[in-house]
Amino acid sequence: MVDADQTFVIVGGGLAGAKAAETLRAEGFTGRVILICDERDHPYERPPLSKGYLLGKEERDTVFVHEPAWYARNDIELHLGQTVDAVDRAAKTVRFGDDGTLVRYDKLLLVTGAEPRRLDIPGTDLAGVHHLRRLAHAERLKHVLTALGRDNGHLVIAGAGWIGLEVAAAAREYGAEVTVVEPSQTPLHGVLGPELGELFTELHREHGVRFHFGARLTEIVGHDGMVLAARTDDGEEHPAHDVLAAIGAAPRTALAEAAGLELADRAHGGGIAVDDRLRTSDPDIYAAGDVAAFPHPLFGTRLRVEHWANALNGGPAAARAMLGRDAVYDRVPYFFSDQYDVGLEYSGWAPPGSYDQVVVRGDAGKREFIAFWLSGGRLLAGMNVNVWDVTEPVQRLIRSGAPVDAEALADPRVPLADLVP
Repeated sequence: MVDADQTFVIVGGGLAGAKAAETLRAEGFTGRVILICDERDHPYERPPLSKGYLLGKEERDTVFVHEPAWYARNDIELHLGQTVDAVDRAAKTVRFGDDGTLVRYDKLLLVTGAEPRRLDIPGTDLAGVHHLRRLAHAERLKHVLTALGRDNGHLVIAGAGWIGLEVAAAAREYGAEVTVVEPSQTPLHGVLGPELGELFTELHREHGVRFHFGARLTEIVGHDGMVLAARTDDGEEHPAHDVLAAIGAAPRTALAEAAGLELADRAHGGGIAVDDRLRTSDPDIYAAGDVAAFPHPLFGTRLRVEHWANALNGGPAAARAMLGRDAVYDRVPYFFSDQYDVGLEYSGWAPPGSYDQVVVRGDAGKREFIAFWLSGGRLLAGMNVNVWDVTEPVQRLIRSGAPVDAEALADPRVPLADLVP
């Protein structure tokens, strides 16, 4: 069968889906490419939603992956505001949820992403309870933060992860009062561990954020549909006009599960289980981005990565695999964050319990440093804070798997590139 006779369907219109469609055309695929997005907006990137766009520093049009005319120009059949509610693997069809239309595929890519985890407590139906995942969420939150800043209002954030902290920083820049409730004793505990998490406590406290560690929200109190306060499981009550639930995201696997595809276990973050070429348990179905759990050869485990770079690189990798290209997907996980005057990049994977040493190069007190997480002398992850142009050597060190001298790693006079074998 020649390309022109084939139909490749992509379910999910985020960055991964848009870049997969782009890659199919760039690699010379001449068949039908159908991209199905359950939002009415054209595919967009998510980092600005908690950074520049939320702060009003970037215009709305800057978030989109391609200009609207790009899809027609590249013969991409784009279906906005459409859902797929079933995959028939035997017939090789997907079914549209609104009218039951069936579309046959030769190859199918699932890039259904993730959705915000919900607070399972009384009061979450109040108008002032928010999530941040979609462009519409960010637009609403911009208006909320503007009003809170103008009226000296209070925002309570459940969760001190990346989204929670970035929104806390944005809220303070708008002038809102902010309280962050976090069950761990430091922010970002699951990513940075206690050694570096305290740095972010100090950063945000300097900007007026209040933290309530070791607690969870148990109730959002309201009246006439409006939020008045947020209560925690240790008996505290925090004044609030709005509440943001930033307690993580869950992979959107319902479609894959109903189709009988293999899923990853919760210990590995859930998601759709794929091989090192992003193929699912069905050889004609692939998955990428937030929803895919892939075996990573460097870390010896299955990972599900929810960051921008994974969507940026995973979509094209899946597209090439669908075309029969033989390439292993083994990108080093990468993300970035901006909070106040602090910018950072993180490469690797080093959850608490996986490392036995943390090495710091530079001045953590001045927030100009690089932190390294090691296990048995081998570099698992590195985070550069207000230090730039070091991502490449950090990733090369991680990828090498070779022992690294901790003293040389801590010494700013030793170029990182010189430590790469």
